[in-house]
Parts: sequence; structure tokens; C-alpha cells
Amino acid sequence: MKTSQELERQAALNVAALMAAAARTAPKTRGIDNISVLAVDDPETKGRVIAKMQEISKRDNLPFVQRDANCIANAPVLLVIGVADNPPGLDCGFCGHKTCVESQKAKSTCAFNSIDLGIAVSSAAATAGQFHVDNRVMFSIGRACRELRLFGESVRQILGIPLSISGKSPFFDRK
Repeated sequence: MKTSQELERQAALNVAALMAAAARTAPKTRGIDNISVLAVDDPETKGRVIAKMQEISKRDNLPFVQRDANCIANAPVLLVIGVADNPPGLDCGFCGHKTCVESQKAKSTCAFNSIDLGIAVSSAAATAGQFHVDNRVMFSIGRACRELRLFGESVRQILGIPLSISGKSPFFDRK
């Protein structure tokens, strides 16, 4: 026999796996799969993410990051999606630089990376919605995960999606 709480945690993990699949199979602007996905479901790693968010909030005077850290404390899983830098070669200028090499020298980010991350995150969030799992896209989780280097050095743009299954979404009426 399983309790409602056990079933809800398992459902959140199952949906996180489906969200990862949605992020992976999302369309890519250049056809390059440079998406990385992690599910943070263990208390130790989630605690490190929350502590880093609290640090960022104080250090950079960003109160909303503390608010977000409070919101995710009871989330059973955080889905974290990042995008690695695209290889040079298109020289489209969409990033604001004339060539990809110029963009890399300026330590800029390929615009297609941002687009690919947005498509992947949107596909993942839509999947959570299809299964009635409360979620919210949070820059603050991604920033903490980037500072913790959960994806290593090559992934510079990251967003997080906490999941919750409860009577009321903890991500809606945030204070």
C-alpha cells in the first residue's frame, strides 16, 4: 500500500522524466542537440541549490531569488534544463556580432542557444501541464545551478522548473 504522498512524489518523478523527453525532442533552430537536462530529486542537491539561491539573493540584492528558494523547498523535484554553446559557423549576426568567432571572442552567447532553451523549456512545461502538475519556469534556479556548475563549464544558459503536486500551487501566490 502506498500513501497519497508517496504516489504524488512518484507521479512528480514520472512527469519529470516525460518533461526531459519533451525537452530532448523539442525542435532545434540549427538541428544541433545541445540541450542538457537534470532532475534534482535528492535532498542534498536540492539543499545546495536552495542555499546557493539564498546566497545569490543576499549577495546581489535580488529578493525574488529568496522568494523562489522558499517556494521550491517543498517541491519533490526540480527539472533543470540548460543549453551548451553552439559551434561557430553560421555567421548570421543574430547575436549582434558580425561573425561567430567575433561573438566567441566577446564571450557572447549564440542567439540560437537562447531560442533552443526556450523551446525545450516550453515543451517541458507544457508536458507538466498536460499531467496537471503545478510548475513554474524560474531563472533563479538556473542561475544557482550554473554557479554550482551542475552541468559543467560548457552550459551557460540554464532554467529550472520546480514541480509540485498539492492542493494549491506553491508557485502562484508568491510573497
